[in-house]
Formats: sequence, C-alpha cells, structure tokens
Amino acid sequence: MQQAIRIDDTAALEQVLGGLLEPDELIFDEAERRTCSSDVYSSGLLVDAILRPRDRQRLARAVAAATAAGYSIVTRGGGLSYTGGYLAEHPGTLVVDTARLDQIIEISAEDLYIRVEAGVTWKRIYEALKPLGLRLPFFGTFSGARATVGGGLSNGALFLGTARFGTAADCMLGLEVVLADGTIVRTGQAGIRNAAKPFYRTYGPDLSGLFIHDSGVLGVKVEATFRLIRMPEHTGYVSFVYDGMAAAGAALSEVARTGAAEEAYVFDPETTRKNLATGDLLKDAGTLLNVVRGESSLLKGLKEGARLVAAGRDFMPDDAYSLHMVCTGRTEVALEADLEACRAACQSLGGTEIPNSIPKAVRASLFPEPDGVLGPDGDRWAALNAKVAHSDARRIMEAAAAALEPHQAEMAARKVWMSHLLIAIGSTAFSFEPVFHWHDEWLPLHETMPSAATLAKFKRPAADPAARELVARLRERLIEVFSELGAASNQIGKTYPYLQNLEPETAALLRALKSAVDPGGAMNPGGLGLGLGRDLG
Repeated sequence: MQQAIRIDDTAALEQVLGGLLEPDELIFDEAERRTCSSDVYSSGLLVDAILRPRDRQRLARAVAAATAAGYSIVTRGGGLSYTGGYLAEHPGTLVVDTARLDQIIEISAEDLYIRVEAGVTWKRIYEALKPLGLRLPFFGTFSGARATVGGGLSNGALFLGTARFGTAADCMLGLEVVLADGTIVRTGQAGIRNAAKPFYRTYGPDLSGLFIHDSGVLGVKVEATFRLIRMPEHTGYVSFVYDGMAAAGAALSEVARTGAAEEAYVFDPETTRKNLATGDLLKDAGTLLNVVRGESSLLKGLKEGARLVAAGRDFMPDDAYSLHMVCTGRTEVALEADLEACRAACQSLGGTEIPNSIPKAVRASLFPEPDGVLGPDGDRWAALNAKVAHSDARRIMEAAAAALEPHQAEMAARKVWMSHLLIAIGSTAFSFEPVFHWHDEWLPLHETMPSAATLAKFKRPAADPAARELVARLRERLIEVFSELGAASNQIGKTYPYLQNLEPETAALLRALKSAVDPGGAMNPGGLGLGLGRDLG
C-alpha cells in the first residue's frame, strides 16, 4: 500500500478524484468538513475532503482511486451516532457522505419487499409505503427524519416495532456494498446469477450478515432490501408506572416475553418530567391533530384526542418509572387481546395503569426533526447501550449503579446528571441505555441539526472541560462493566472494545474477513477495535 500523496494538498486530491466525481460531489469547504468530522458526542481529526456522490458507480471508482492513493475512507449516514464510528483516526482520511444516495428503487406490493439506496431515511420509507398500506416490520428510529438506512444497518438501528420484530437487521434481505478496491458486492438473492428478485436472504451462507453492525469497517453500503408487512389495521396503547427502575425493568421483560407489543420501553422520572415540561412529547394542537388522523374513523379519532386533552400533563406521578407499550392487530379483537396480555404482565408485577398519553403522542408524531441532539435544557448528552438477556437485566442495572455510586459527589459538583431508557428487543433481549447529561460548548452538529427555533431557546454554553473529562471517565468505567458482564452493544463504532472482547477463534475469523475485503486496512481504521492498518507518515 503506497502512502497518501500529499494529504494536505487539495490540488493533488482533486487530481486523484476530480475526473471520477461531479464537481459538487468532492467537497473541501472547511465548515462542512468540520461538521462531517464530529458526531453527537465528540470530534475527530479534520477529514481532508467529503465525497458526496449521487451515483454508486462513481462512488465505487472514487473509493478505488482514493484507497490506491493511500487514503482511508470513513462512511457517514445521518450523522447522529455518538460512538466515534465515522471519526477520522489520522490524517489522510476522506469521509463518504451517503446523503445523496437517496433513491427508493423498487417497492413490490406483491412480493412484499422494498429496495432503497443507503442514504434514504426511515421517514421517507414510511411515507412512501403508507399510501400503499405497507410498512417495514421494524420501521425506524425516533431520529428517523435524519437517520439513514446505511447508518442504521451499520450501527444497529432499533425502536419502532422493535419489541415484536427486532431491529433493522432483522428485516433486511440483502445489501449492495462497495469494497475498498471499488468492487461492488451484492448479497442475498440479489447476489445469485439469474435471480430476478431480491426476495430471500439465506440461500447459502448469510453473506448479508457479515456487513451489518460493522460501522463501515468492511465496506460502504450503497443499497439495501427489506421485507415488508401490510400496515396493521388497529393500534392501541397502554402505560403503567412503577416505584423504581428494577421493577419497571422486570415488567418490561415480562411484556417482551408475551410477544404482545410492537414497542415496549421505560422512561425514567427525569426524562419524563423534562419532556412533559418542554412539550417535546405532547405538542398540543399538532399532536392532537395527528392522533385524530391516525385513528380508523373520525369519531374514534376525536374520542382519542379528547382523552389526550383530559389527561393533560399532570397524569404522571412524581419519581415514577413509566412503562409504555404499543400494540397492533388485524382486528379489534386481536388488538384487545394483546393489550390485555400487556396489562396482565404489568399488573402481575405491581404496576399501576395511567393514561396512555406518552406512547400515543410518540406514535402520533413519528420522526420529529433532530432537535434531540441537544437535551431539553440545551445540554449535551452522551448515551451508552448494553444488551443482555432478560434474566440479566437487574444485574446490569445494579452493576452500573454501583460503578457510578463512588462518583456521585463529583457528578453533582460538575453538574453531570443521568437519565435512562430501557427497551425490549424481541422476546430475548433487554436494552439498557444510561445517558450522561452536562452543559458544555456545542459541537458542529449541535449548531447545525436543530431548528432555528430550538436553538433560539438556549444560550450557547461555555466550555466545561472538567465536566467533559468526568463524563469521558465515567463512560469508560461503564463500558468496562458492560464488558465484564458480556453485554452486547448495537452501536459499537470506536467506543466499545469489540475485537478485544471476542473469543480468540472468533477474533481471528474477523481479522481474516477484514483482510479479505480490505487488505490495506483502508476502510474506517480503528472501527470495531481493528488496527489502523497502515502508517501514512
């Protein structure tokens, strides 16, 4: 592998790539490069340039030329990650921004699949399918107005539909991936000669699975195929409260075991209080209108809207952990059976039912704009996530609390506080997500992603390096706890010690796969814990 040619020389890079891309597809603007060199949590080295192609063939040729010239490639989707997955580790790095690869290629209502380019957002897919009475099983993240298919498959997207159908990876049928040398690989049925339709994933070894949750370490995703379902006819909601996180977590697991809910998640008191106070979850007239529109008849919609108004914002007891569930069914009888199964699971563990305003409002206001990159007070936030079996849920919550307990005074002094989100993933996995919050200078994404109205509400905070250092140190401590318990994580990036946590034989297989598809180590050096792969000098 040769060294990158004069990595600080724009003219040299234009010579390598200028003839392969349209003029506006190779970007050197410093402000844009700084935005693409940071995520929601931290900033990396300033990338040399941004590749933002509209055509996957041009992208493939540009990747081949760049890696041959000694450059590294990182891939960015919606930019909403917080684990350093697309941040540059060293000079001589180019970022591939897939935002313009945004075509919905094919929707088959007969065979129930959809083909899309990697830059398509979950919101666009939902809106394209809804008039056809179709939907993805898992149908997006809460950040799906900006979050993309490629980023979601690289980083384990989950939330909407996850309690019943799993994650984005669980409904994916096949991929198209650009390797480091520019080769375009197709997986699933699309990789079979003479196959006309990408309807199946596992004819032979599951090659699609090799490229998911890889943080772009193995290649650049440019297309994905997903299976579809018909839109459920009926939707219902139910909410319960509990005195503590352990009790709410136990109830979440019991609901997951029933298989009755499409979504099941727990908010802690702080999250609920701030969201209700700022109106993020209950947006008054807009939410009410969406509730009315979302029901099967105008009369039913008006009744549901009236219930939302009657509940107001004072329905939540102080200091309660709230469990929220969404159920769907082909008939009202089926829906009611699932709602009753959720109620029975919650009541069996001592829960108290409350008005279902929160899950109803979340479903009525799907895919809000990405104002949530800032906290409700204009604070920075940094999430971690750990996935365990339901029987280990209490253990990981207690271990995390014990790890942070010696630091409570320091956290209070530095004004660092916590929130928590618990999510059911199918019937087998419990997702524990502790989130650090603190006030500190904003990163480029905090300045560019929220709406002007949201930014206007906050005074830009001063830098607080001491709080930032404390958050970094405590994050590392929790990551150690997660590793000690053998927990999984959906968004690995460069934050979690994935390679180091593998059994030796499994690690050797991963290294061999990396060597086969990227022998020069050009694709996202440092991702998944894999080495930088080269010295650019």
